Amino acid sequence: MTSKSPAAAVRATVHGYPRQGQHRELKKAIEGYWKGRVTADALRDTAAELRRGNWRQLAEAGVHEVPTGDFSYYDHVLDTTVMVGAIPARHRAAVAADPSPSSRLRSSRGCPIDVYFAMARGTQEAAPLEMTKWFDTNYHYLVPELGPETVFTADSTKQVAELREALALGLTARPVLVGPVTYLLLSKPAPGVAADFDPLTLLDRLLPVYEEVLADLRAAGAAWVQLDEPALVQDRSPAVLNAAARAYRVLGTPADRPKLLVAAYFDRLGDALPVLAKAPVDGLALDFTGAAAANLGELAAVGGLPGKRLVAGVVNGRNVWINDFEKSLSTLGTLLGLADRVDVSSSCSLLHVPLDVTAERDIDPQIARWLAFARQKATEIVTLARGLERGTDTIAAELAANRAALASRAGSALTYDPAVRARAAAVTDADTRRSQPYAERAAAQRAQLRLPLLPTTTIGSFPQTTGLRTARADLRTGRIDSAAYEERIAAEIRDVIGFQEKAGIDVLVHGEPERNDMVQYFAERLAGYLATQHGWVQSYGTRYVRPPILAGDISRPEPMTARWTRYAQSLTDRPVKGMLTGPVTMLAWSFVRDDQSLGDTARQVALALRDEVNDLEAAGSSVIQVDEPALRETLPLRADGHAAYLAWATEAFRLTTAGVRPDTQIHTHMCYAEFGDILRAIDDLDADVISLEAARSHMQVAGELAGAGYPREVGPGVYDIHSPRVPSAQEVVALLRKGLEAIPAERLWVNPDCGLKTRGWPEVTTSLENLVAAAREIRAGLPAS
Repeated sequence: MTSKSPAAAVRATVHGYPRQGQHRELKKAIEGYWKGRVTADALRDTAAELRRGNWRQLAEAGVHEVPTGDFSYYDHVLDTTVMVGAIPARHRAAVAADPSPSSRLRSSRGCPIDVYFAMARGTQEAAPLEMTKWFDTNYHYLVPELGPETVFTADSTKQVAELREALALGLTARPVLVGPVTYLLLSKPAPGVAADFDPLTLLDRLLPVYEEVLADLRAAGAAWVQLDEPALVQDRSPAVLNAAARAYRVLGTPADRPKLLVAAYFDRLGDALPVLAKAPVDGLALDFTGAAAANLGELAAVGGLPGKRLVAGVVNGRNVWINDFEKSLSTLGTLLGLADRVDVSSSCSLLHVPLDVTAERDIDPQIARWLAFARQKATEIVTLARGLERGTDTIAAELAANRAALASRAGSALTYDPAVRARAAAVTDADTRRSQPYAERAAAQRAQLRLPLLPTTTIGSFPQTTGLRTARADLRTGRIDSAAYEERIAAEIRDVIGFQEKAGIDVLVHGEPERNDMVQYFAERLAGYLATQHGWVQSYGTRYVRPPILAGDISRPEPMTARWTRYAQSLTDRPVKGMLTGPVTMLAWSFVRDDQSLGDTARQVALALRDEVNDLEAAGSSVIQVDEPALRETLPLRADGHAAYLAWATEAFRLTTAGVRPDTQIHTHMCYAEFGDILRAIDDLDADVISLEAARSHMQVAGELAGAGYPREVGPGVYDIHSPRVPSAQEVVALLRKGLEAIPAERLWVNPDCGLKTRGWPEVTTSLENLVAAAREIRAGLPAS
């Protein structure tokens, strides 16, 4: 590649950075605070040190402008709820009823940390805020609750304090806030508010609060403030676009304000681009990766951003593959003619990727050079900025190494398995269809299983105790041998089966004590995947996962689950579900290949899982659950991509499950997403039973399924497992009665929202006993069949 003429001064920056620390120090400090082992001051000190460490890493890499305000104790949308004063009264009241001032992390104007965590986790007296997915990522946010009576009040304490911390270190810093339009579009009507209430009607009430926060940040030394508006990359009505224009006309008008950078990511802006380009703001930050690459042509079509700053997201902030420097430099070169100033950035916050690939000692160094985690992405951004500003001759060595690494991956035997590709190419439509229609299967399954009305079950996992985690660590380090480890797993399964029988649960699970994570466990047993040891990524709150990496063609060398399921079934006469993670979720909760289509990868994974389903049936499983919690979250953000995605996603599920006998009951599970957009796709899965999150949304999904004419059996969750709250039997009874208004008793199951691995045994024991008691109470009142 020849050298280009140097550009004007180019800055390197990012939208956000992983929060947890190299060893998940934040998780440990917060959970220690919850348990009373860590003081508020110690928690605050840990958080401050992690922020300083993040900024030092970025500055040492050469990043010119660091983000502030992206750090969070739990969730940045929840932080915004505090910033605008939209804290529900029930959470304030619950904490005020049991005040412990010495244990609260207070600021002069701020929300006590116990109220903050009450919104996130709930208390025994107050249910938490609803949780759902952040666009099409595996990050979860806490949904704001708003209504006509909501009064907003500005509280910029957190945002100002973190800006001052960065400035005190001598850094150039840019506060990052969730924008007002996105905040309202992500909100929902508060309990008791009419379901058709539109939170966007509160925009004019909210904007003065944002003006006050911006003024506070300006007074604290902010030259620029970033306002994130990712909701505008979705299909939006003229009314929403007009609201966005009005919002930035208001925020952009004051003379004494910081410069405003409006950021949108995850897809192209489409009709919102000319709205923001014309707004009186000082710059835009746009994503130019994946589907959002279309922003390049759309930006040219609107005449660019004359007189404004463009922050170009050319390094993918959501995946772990190294950047193609030559491709990115070509994009950046084109962008130079479309804005007054072009800076280089990640496509979105780097909180969606692990921290540092150099911590991975078990990945072959030849493969590791294909990977870039957050620290490596920061270096890539700095390299591209230097090449754009000073010419490519100044990064000749980096370009050569980048070309070599890309060529190494393209030519690797890991990425191409002829046998896998031949099998996938031979799939026919008949391979994706059950042998009998649902009505005939349902009759065969009722005869086989002989379950009562409102059968009770759980989603799959039981608490992952310290003892289980210690046993896995001891096996890895050689402190115990495989025989001792397997006896520990067998003992745990015996305890889980015994508890469920005593509690009166109808369809049992083995509890998954041998599984570290519902995706990682399978990825470690499938050829073509890479697993990490330290690649932690935040899913929600203090829940971190290590997404595996889909590096090559996928196959199953040997059975993965049948042994322990068979053992569990030998301990009881009640049916024990075989438990698998579905193909779409295996993609969605992994870092996927960027060198072939998602549909092709999903078909490979489905065929590997199909073999496992058939082995489970042969081993005696009459109920097999294939979880697809990610089906909704992976839906493209724009409607023009929905049909193609849902076609391959539902085909992959059916390919996994269609080979079983009619009397084998296929379950699936989904959680923490808005399901209204995919009701037809849920039907197209052709599962016999589906369980879904419903406790926090008060059975909303049951009504949606009924309204869509869903004909199969449904288990809308009645126990919110993402909160430490123990629901009473009467609380579950109330939810079941609401569920029965939509779903007839012969098709209604009783189960928690999700797996129980993150909960403790005491709360699980009481909650499931209450769940069974509630099912029995409702069952006793039903007409005899």
